[in-house]
Amino acid sequence: MQPAVAAAFAVAGLTRPADAHGFGQRYDLPIPLSLWVAGAAAAVALSFVIIGLFARGGARRSGYARVNLLQWRFGRALAHERTRSIARAMSVALLLLVVAAGAFGNQNPTRNLAPVFVWIVWWVGFAYVSAMVGDLWAVVNPWSAIFSWADRLSRRLGAGPLSLSVPYPAWLGVWPGIVLFGAFAWAELVYAGRSLPAKLALMVLVYSLIAWTGMLTFGRHAWLRHGDPFAVTFGLLARFAPTEVRVVSSAGCRDCEAECDTAVADCVGCGECFARAAPAARELNLRPYGVGLLRTDDVSPSLVVFVLLLLSTVTYDGFTATPAWSAIESSLYPRLAWLGDLRSATVGTLGLLAFPLTFLVVYRLFAYAMAGAAGGRLSPATVACRFVLSLIPIAIAYHLAHYFTYLLIQGQLAIRLASDPFGVGWNLLGTARYRPDVGIVGARFAWYTAVIAVVAGHIIAVWLAHVVALREFPDRREAIRSQVPMLVLMVGYTIVSLWILAQPIVETSPGG
Repeated sequence: MQPAVAAAFAVAGLTRPADAHGFGQRYDLPIPLSLWVAGAAAAVALSFVIIGLFARGGARRSGYARVNLLQWRFGRALAHERTRSIARAMSVALLLLVVAAGAFGNQNPTRNLAPVFVWIVWWVGFAYVSAMVGDLWAVVNPWSAIFSWADRLSRRLGAGPLSLSVPYPAWLGVWPGIVLFGAFAWAELVYAGRSLPAKLALMVLVYSLIAWTGMLTFGRHAWLRHGDPFAVTFGLLARFAPTEVRVVSSAGCRDCEAECDTAVADCVGCGECFARAAPAARELNLRPYGVGLLRTDDVSPSLVVFVLLLLSTVTYDGFTATPAWSAIESSLYPRLAWLGDLRSATVGTLGLLAFPLTFLVVYRLFAYAMAGAAGGRLSPATVACRFVLSLIPIAIAYHLAHYFTYLLIQGQLAIRLASDPFGVGWNLLGTARYRPDVGIVGARFAWYTAVIAVVAGHIIAVWLAHVVALREFPDRREAIRSQVPMLVLMVGYTIVSLWILAQPIVETSPGG
């Protein structure tokens, strides 16, 4: 996700996050920026009015249309164990290739597959796959696949399951995932060596040891649900996606390591239960976009923190491209002269800590306001848990607005490096001489993509929050009142988001 990583890959010597969109020109808006921002905020506010007037009744936990793809041959082929095994094998092979290229290949980041694949193809690209297609990471996760193979071998050799069988503490929630995601975000957004192939390979190896230790201690599925930051991230994004795995009976969930809810009639989104269920109980469903975010009964306070961390880090990344951040840096650098070369990392770390804390405080204040507006029927903590998933479309929209052009332009480097992953002069696929087309998209495209994505994401978020409110508050007037603070929060974030996104894209007049 990190545009600053583009410094290592840039085609024309790009050096700052603001340039990670990949183009040098800026777009001259036909109307002042303030009118664009005001219009976008008005569109979000108007959507609240329209939804409030016409939406009726809260959605039930599983109350949405589904089409089971397993009733057709192609759907059964997609869900077949052989297909999943092939996908996992390819994923493991890519992981090994990335580590080998980073450790033993050319250490020029522009000539090594590891930085391009990790920061562009995987971290940026797979977020889009998760949100727009489904939770494919649950299938292809290479760390999970390697541990699963080792566990299977251990059982065949008579050594029993590869697990210490330590029960995962319920109080721990997803805090291990929060800590690891925070460390990953620091490496992505602050650490100066993030694009150096050998250091990146070392980071991957260190993470591998952490992941396998967690799986060994608590069990593979328990760790993936609570401790794996990437499984949690891609799983959250995939709740927006139009596909789901479902087991029509939760009777088999009692022995699930992931601790699925056995009090409900079905089990949605658990790969372990899907793999263990009888064929007649399995479903691979198409569903409307966004409805997976209406299932909020499994949201814990720690998952609230994780969602806010996810949203705040991508916002912070965009904020570092603005003049406001440059001014902050300029004011802090002289005061931190005693740190020497550590000044930049220190300022970046402070910013990275400040944004999640600010998001958490602001969201809790609005949760208090929402609970009070609804008459105190739900506690602020419960309100925070019930409505936090409605922020996921905003995270997806911001990711699309901020990184899509980055993926289209910088991602072209993967075409060249696919033929020469180690940077030693190979031309395995005949693409080693491919030259990225930096003009494939421009600032105008980036701006309109940003505006459409941000407005659409906030409108979807407004709809989701309203549906949840109608479900949680029996009185319709209470439900609508509870959403007024949420609307204020979303309109405010719309304004802030577009202002941040505009800084490296558009030209504004002194009065605009």
